[in-house]
Amino acid sequence: MQGVFYRATAAQKARELGLTGYAKNLPDGRVEVLVRGEELRVGEFVRWLWIGSSASKVIAVEMTDVALEPNQLPDGFRTG
Repeated sequence: MQGVFYRATAAQKARELGLTGYAKNLPDGRVEVLVRGEELRVGEFVRWLWIGSSASKVIAVEMTDVALEPNQLPDGFRTG
C-alpha cells in the first residue's frame, strides 16, 4: 500500500467521521489502522477501508477488537 496515499486518505476519512486512531505502514508493506469512535461511524470507516485511495488496490481488511488502557487512547487521527 505504501506510496498510494492510503494512510493520508484514511486519516482524512477518519477525521471527517470524527474518529480517532492512526494508520501506519508495517515493514511487510501492509498498513495497520487503529480506529476508535461511535460504532456506526467505525462501520462506515471500515467499509471505506475496502476502497481506499484512488491509487490503492485493497486485497484484504482484517479486523480485531483491542482493549486499550486509558493512557493508550488515541487523540485525533495520525499517520506514521
